[in-house]
Amino acid sequence: MSNRWRRVFTEAYRFLAVGGVATIVAVLLFNFLVHGFHTGWEAPLAGQPYFAFVIANLVGMAISYRGSRSWVFKDRPPRTADGGRLMFVVINLATMLIPIACLWISRNVFGLDDPYSDNVAANVIGLFLGMVARFYLFRTLVFQKPVVLAELKQHPLQVFELAELDLEPLDPPVDLSGEPTAPSTSDPARPPAP
Repeated sequence: MSNRWRRVFTEAYRFLAVGGVATIVAVLLFNFLVHGFHTGWEAPLAGQPYFAFVIANLVGMAISYRGSRSWVFKDRPPRTADGGRLMFVVINLATMLIPIACLWISRNVFGLDDPYSDNVAANVIGLFLGMVARFYLFRTLVFQKPVVLAELKQHPLQVFELAELDLEPLDPPVDLSGEPTAPSTSDPARPPAP
């Protein structure tokens, strides 16, 4: 297996572990807020499952960011100066619409509003689809490709995008008399003087 695929699989299983912890916290919090865990107490947000889902997943998002930044994508520098936080939140909020849509379809199209149906729709089907989308988007939009020394040695210019290279402008060509000359538009392939 190549180093690239080994990195992908390592990131994927770490992402699943961090996502699993964040999901467990979010599922427990969602069920407490909407269904009350049959404790005899009335659930605080029994009539507002969508709002409860958003609250529970914001808590899960905070756990997910910390784990992703410090463990899953630790070898990938963030693309932005804020450590990727803003893009991370935007991606999470956008992909949160996937499980909310699954919950809405379960409740409003199929008429299922019991705890089992809510959890299957939002926390199994919806979160799986959202997780796949988040993994791809985090790898491509939030965290940069890691620079691997072996790849840098074999392909030094293929690791970076042209915009990431700090290129200095060339000095104007100098004729043999030592006087700078204006660049010629008729001879673009002329090498600079030594």
